Amino acid sequence: MSNEEPPSTDLITLTRHVLHDQLRLGAAATGDLTLLLTAIQVTSKFIATNVRKARLINLVGLAGETNVQGEDQKKLDVLSNDIMVNALRASGKTAVLVSEELEDAIIIEQKQRGRYCVVFDPLDGSSNIDAGVNIGTIFGIYKVAQEGSASVEDVLRPGSEMVAAGYTMYGSSANLVLSTGQGVNGYTLDAALGEFILTHPDIQIPSRGKIYSFNEGNAMYFHPPVNAYLKSIKYPAPPKTPYSARYIGSMVADVHRTFLYGGIFGYPDDKKSKSGKLRLLYEAFPMAFLTEQAGGVATTGTKRILDILPKSIHERCSVFLGSKEDVNDLMKFYKDPSLVESTLA
Repeated sequence: MSNEEPPSTDLITLTRHVLHDQLRLGAAATGDLTLLLTAIQVTSKFIATNVRKARLINLVGLAGETNVQGEDQKKLDVLSNDIMVNALRASGKTAVLVSEELEDAIIIEQKQRGRYCVVFDPLDGSSNIDAGVNIGTIFGIYKVAQEGSASVEDVLRPGSEMVAAGYTMYGSSANLVLSTGQGVNGYTLDAALGEFILTHPDIQIPSRGKIYSFNEGNAMYFHPPVNAYLKSIKYPAPPKTPYSARYIGSMVADVHRTFLYGGIFGYPDDKKSKSGKLRLLYEAFPMAFLTEQAGGVATTGTKRILDILPKSIHERCSVFLGSKEDVNDLMKFYKDPSLVESTLA
């Protein structure tokens, strides 16, 4: 006789969870954010399907153009961007769209205009597609500053003003991680049902981890506080043991692991990339929003990421995020030059 338990008959889908949050708000809820999040989950399903089939339907390879960041655009990047822009515009709930792949913001025409602005990287880590490494979509959502407005100024605001943020990771499974400001929940796409099912309720980053995730190939360009911190966790004084290094090179995958297991993810500014490499609006802000909602800390090393006021839509910044104690340890090196000197001596 089999000991297998029958499948649950009370599935909590993403749609059900978001609707439950809407009901909790009562009369204050308009349902617009619910419909917008539904559009985002549909785009995630569409992109997930195409990521799985990319090699078979010739979506891998260069599209022959470069994006505004000067990076070669993969065919799947272009497709993912088109999927997101079309779905978000058709939702009727957006006013401004900002994509990593487009130089200028898209201002939605009046007849389809809503009250939300979405900033997104449609396919983060796409240089890893050929290798079969996890890649993902990152997004953040603002409410327009004034009812009826629609301009770039509506997104040039601190990340602390976002109303929701999340990412979808495409790999052996498709995982959507979302926060609407009430904690962080993770969902896994059940391909048979075509629904995202709640599998990681109330994600909390451990207060300390044992993993660090930095591209140490850039160590010769790192500023002294970063190198001093890395030395302190690789060569700790006994009885402490060294941290393990894990670096995938896809922000969504590295941050997802950090959320689940703890530790620290870092992509600092350095002597080569003076402002850092990650984009503030649609990479750093959404991930910092999720990090804080999950009980972690997100900083540039000297200030809270969510407090930064963006000056342009493709601005870059230094990023350190993860377990509260680990990130606080790193910030000590930025605050105390003598600690840097003694550690590197």
